[in-house]
Amino acid sequence: MIKIALAQFDFAVGSVHKNIELSRQLIAEATDNGADLVFFPELSITGYPPEDLLLRSGFLEAVDDAIKQLAVETTGIDVIIGHPGSYSGKRYNCLSWLSAGKIRTTYQKQRLPNYLVFDEHRYFQEGDKSEVIEINGHKLGLLICEDSWAPDVVTACVDAGAELLLVANASPYARGKFPHRVADMGDRCRENKCPMIYLNTTGGQDELVFDGRSLLIDASGELIASGPLCEDALLYCQLDQSGLQADWPIRELPELAEIYHVLVTGLRDYVYKNGFSEVVLGLSGGIDSALTLVLSADALGADNVHTLMMPSRHTSQLSLDLAIEQADMLGIDHQTISIEPSFTAFLDSLEPAFTGKPADITEENIQARCRGVIVMAMSNKFGWLPVSTGNKSELAVGYSTIYGDMAGGFAPIKDCAKTLVFELCEYRNSINPAIPQAVIDRPPSAELAPDQKDEDSLPPYSVLDAILEQYVELDHSVNDIVAQGFDPATVERVASMVLINEYKRRQAAPGVRITSRAFGRDRRYPITSGWRDKL
Repeated sequence: MIKIALAQFDFAVGSVHKNIELSRQLIAEATDNGADLVFFPELSITGYPPEDLLLRSGFLEAVDDAIKQLAVETTGIDVIIGHPGSYSGKRYNCLSWLSAGKIRTTYQKQRLPNYLVFDEHRYFQEGDKSEVIEINGHKLGLLICEDSWAPDVVTACVDAGAELLLVANASPYARGKFPHRVADMGDRCRENKCPMIYLNTTGGQDELVFDGRSLLIDASGELIASGPLCEDALLYCQLDQSGLQADWPIRELPELAEIYHVLVTGLRDYVYKNGFSEVVLGLSGGIDSALTLVLSADALGADNVHTLMMPSRHTSQLSLDLAIEQADMLGIDHQTISIEPSFTAFLDSLEPAFTGKPADITEENIQARCRGVIVMAMSNKFGWLPVSTGNKSELAVGYSTIYGDMAGGFAPIKDCAKTLVFELCEYRNSINPAIPQAVIDRPPSAELAPDQKDEDSLPPYSVLDAILEQYVELDHSVNDIVAQGFDPATVERVASMVLINEYKRRQAAPGVRITSRAFGRDRRYPITSGWRDKL
């Protein structure tokens, strides 16, 4: 029999010494609990993804020193840990087996992902051989993340003698990904009649959130157990003649609960890992800022969140009342600072230059930029991280003001379509009241002009979001989308708006990625481009 401890933990990017210290603590705890082996996630010594830190020789030297020192300290228990390694002038994504005070062997990842958020060909060479180690008479095959999606790599590992597959992962969350992960890993086990431990890391790293949910899958491809969502845990299992066993359950969550938890995790970790403890945001009485506020309160605690209502001549009394109502519901520090004096001053200053020109979107954007200045001023004065409140639908079509409502250090709902924002608000209120129902019920409006509604300028969000899902996330053409029954003129207009607003998105704050194609590192379109999708 072999008892294995799975270190489903958050290993922060770049924090080599902290990650080694965390590893020591987990090794000690696993030893005390009678484990024979501690298994760590992909690149746990550096965190994932370390990106261009891997191009710095000093960084790699620190990693090499750390892994050698950890090996010297490893006695009385075996350790398998992820790290970058440099051999013969080439870098690899590695798993090393530490035992009896030395590095016994090192496995090099064979399949390097180079799509969506992954860019491993930039940093690593591919390995070219399987690695099977033996502990307590059991033969364990080592694999790293993308290896397990490649049937030939898995089969080669089993053919080399593996009776249990150990897969170290840094697999980020995306909506709907978990069932595919379970199904595909089950296929690998079933194809090879070999059980698998799929260990995933946790925590937020810039736009990415690693969701944990490590898997135990038996030789028939059936899921035995799954780790908690976005939570650190030292999980124990054992392998004996009867197979792979564990006493932790299969955990399932409704999709909205899953997404909400991921958003909270991404915001919390971004704030704390970047040295902040408090945030500030504009609270407008609208749906987007309402969701952003409650996410912030759940992530950081109400005492660490500050809101600003910044009314203008176009702000309704309902908006003022709803902002105060929600702040009071959550116990949030709330201030009202009118933008009317600064807005008027700008109009007066610009009047000579604007003579003969009618009011238009220019004046609307000045209001948004007045608010951005106030939010940034409070950030500078008090050291609060400014949080922007824009959603994916608005960012997609440019229905946002650069240097205005887009101003901020982090954008928690940046990858949430407007229709999803409504769903998440309803979900959060099902737990306990956190958002006034009137905020959810009222028609969306930027309130930058008299009686303004979003649908004066945009298609209904149910239509817009359906088109954007097809065009942005699935990369379908205008013709393909129209063939599904959408109005041709609307589809062409939406596609054009997406393409011409790339320059805005390039200057937007990072935000939590929850879909398979988020704006940012997922989607790399040129700002300057003559391409337009036409029927």
